Amino acid sequence: MSETATMTTPAAAPAERANVKSMSLIVTKGTLDWAYPPFILATTAAAMGLEVTMFFTFYGLTLLKKKLDLGISTLGNPAMKMPLAGMHVAMPNLLSALPGVGGLATVMMKNLIKRKGVASIEELRALAIEAEVKMIACQMTMDLFEYRLEDLIEGPVLGGAATYIEAATRSDINLYI
Repeated sequence: MSETATMTTPAAAPAERANVKSMSLIVTKGTLDWAYPPFILATTAAAMGLEVTMFFTFYGLTLLKKKLDLGISTLGNPAMKMPLAGMHVAMPNLLSALPGVGGLATVMMKNLIKRKGVASIEELRALAIEAEVKMIACQMTMDLFEYRLEDLIEGPVLGGAATYIEAATRSDINLYI
C-alpha cells in the first residue's frame, strides 16, 4: 500500500463511509428551559442532513419519560427575564427563593411558549424520532434513579458512557448541554 493511500476500516460508521456530517449531544438538564436547546439543535441538524445522536444522562434522562411535567427554576439564573406588559422583568435571586415563584415562572414560560407558537417538547421529541435522531438513555442513570424502560417513550436505546463515546469519536460536532 502506498503512503498516500488511506485505509478504511470495516467498523467505520455509515456517516464516515458516505461522507455525511454528524453531531452528538450530551443532554444533562431536565427543566423546561433546558429541554429546548438540545431538541431544537438535534432536529435542525437532522433536517440539514446530519446524522444525530443524543445521549440523555442524569437529569436530562427525564426528557425521555412518557409523561413530562417540566418546570423551570429561577434560582441561580440572573439572566432570566420574562416579557411582561411590554417590558422584560428580571427575576431577582432573592425573590426566586420564595415558595411558589418557580411554579409561577413555569406557568408564565408555558404561556409565553404557547402564545408565541413555539413547539412543545413533546412535539420536538416526536420530530426527533421521525428524523431518525438516535437517542441513548444512560443505563447507569436508569439504575441510579430507578427508572424502568416502561417509563420512557419508544425509540431510545439503552447505553452507557462507552456507547456515547463511540458515537462522539465519529462525530464532527459534539455538544454538552
